[in-house]
Amino acid sequence: MLYHHALARALWESGTNTVFGVLGDANLFAIDSFRREFGGRFVSMSHEGGAVLAAAGYSATSPGLGVATVTHGPALTNTVTALVDAARSRTPLLLIAGDTDPADQENLQNIDQHAVVAPTGAGWEPARRPETVAEDLERAARRALAERRPVVLDIPVGFQWADLATPPRSLGALTDYRPAATGVPIESIDAAAGLLAAARRPIVLAGRGALGARAELEHLAAVLGAPVATTLRGKGLFRGNPHDIGIFGTLSHDVALEVIQRADTVIAFGAGLTAWTTDKGALLENRRVVRVDTDPANLAFRPAVDVSVWGDAATVARALTAALGETGTAPTGFASAELGQALRDRAARQRQTPPVTGIDLVCALRTIDDEFDRERTLVIDDGRFIITGFRELSAPDPAAYVHTCSFASIGLAVASAVGAQIGRPQRPVLVVCGDGGFMSAGINELSTAVRHGVDMVVVVVNDNAYGAEYMQFRTRSMDPAISTFDWPSFAAIAEAVGAIGIEVVDHRGLDHALRMVAERDRPVLIDLRVDPDNVPTPGY
Repeated sequence: MLYHHALARALWESGTNTVFGVLGDANLFAIDSFRREFGGRFVSMSHEGGAVLAAAGYSATSPGLGVATVTHGPALTNTVTALVDAARSRTPLLLIAGDTDPADQENLQNIDQHAVVAPTGAGWEPARRPETVAEDLERAARRALAERRPVVLDIPVGFQWADLATPPRSLGALTDYRPAATGVPIESIDAAAGLLAAARRPIVLAGRGALGARAELEHLAAVLGAPVATTLRGKGLFRGNPHDIGIFGTLSHDVALEVIQRADTVIAFGAGLTAWTTDKGALLENRRVVRVDTDPANLAFRPAVDVSVWGDAATVARALTAALGETGTAPTGFASAELGQALRDRAARQRQTPPVTGIDLVCALRTIDDEFDRERTLVIDDGRFIITGFRELSAPDPAAYVHTCSFASIGLAVASAVGAQIGRPQRPVLVVCGDGGFMSAGINELSTAVRHGVDMVVVVVNDNAYGAEYMQFRTRSMDPAISTFDWPSFAAIAEAVGAIGIEVVDHRGLDHALRMVAERDRPVLIDLRVDPDNVPTPGY
């Protein structure tokens, strides 16, 4: 059996049915075998960085592990930004990279690939010998899942045509290796339950690490009489709960901030408690804090907490609910009828009449949020509009929100969305990006979405500028001209690559565009033309 066939077989047997990538000398034969001999799906991306981003998007929305492949040298260096973003967002994925022949030192694409990968935060796993193909793949994949980060499996180009004397052993599904917490220390449950029993104004906070534990967390919140909240990456977990105050932190709305300021206790499940969630620790000051996580590193990380509990969110929530029941703890009433009414009143106040001319971005994003398919996947790129997007756009659950901003790079959303939609194909994907991000890396992967039939709607917030830089010039009464652009028509570009392109200059046009979105038969791009002097920039 030839190595490239054995690698394809190992991928298939591991449960991988989709690989994202760009072909080259060091991977084309394995991918050919994967498709032709095993019926696997190869999603040919336009750029190597896009392949890694698509694999990350797939991991975010699918129960499987995202897998990408590139060849050597510049192909690998093209993945650096995507690897950093995935590593910082704790997204597991496997990148199978070719490498030049160690004996071919004059190869123009020769570079120390380990040295390229190391600063990104991704793991590194070199293929040892052709005979260890299955073990090498398994080890790299298990590390990606256990360490919650990308791992690069580096395979020298010469391995492809090696003839294996004996077939490699079969693998089990990669998803079998996802780590799970089993058992919860009684001492930490007792300590946490004692602290919660003494609370008078508690909040139950959930991050992406609490995915799948909604019922258990809401039951605990009901026992405590506590409002519920999420981090940004936990977006949508409590959608529809009458006491859901939304995002906890610097993105909180006015009613949520008032609740947080009155709280005396916060119990956080699977939440990063980052500087943005805690407002650099200010939102946890003078409050008792219980932190629940399966990652010991998170439990040891500041800000300091009163009680740490190692365990998965659902298991710990059930244990705490039982412990509080045994002590006869009564609901505090902090999640009151008055709070529920205040949240409903606030939602009603958000309804606004759009202007007759031009685009009001807040109103436009609210309209898109209301009119687009509710069971969606949401991907938001980085850019000047980002805070408005985070606040105004919703996702049905945390697995339907793909975070692309862990490295503060623009241009990562469209490629991520390709993988996200393939990972959960029953949901269309809504992408919101800026004009700079779209020109940087969105056009090429919109073409990918068309080629592979991805159900995607891209909204480009187009102010014909690098908006954050434009704003800095304006606030200093300087000429912003060097931050502005005379872009080509994005709608025309979309049509040229086979998508539906719609230019929108006012809210009547937006209503027309959304009607076209509802009848789409291929990817759609909405070129939302906004005034650079009228784009909200909170947080800058």
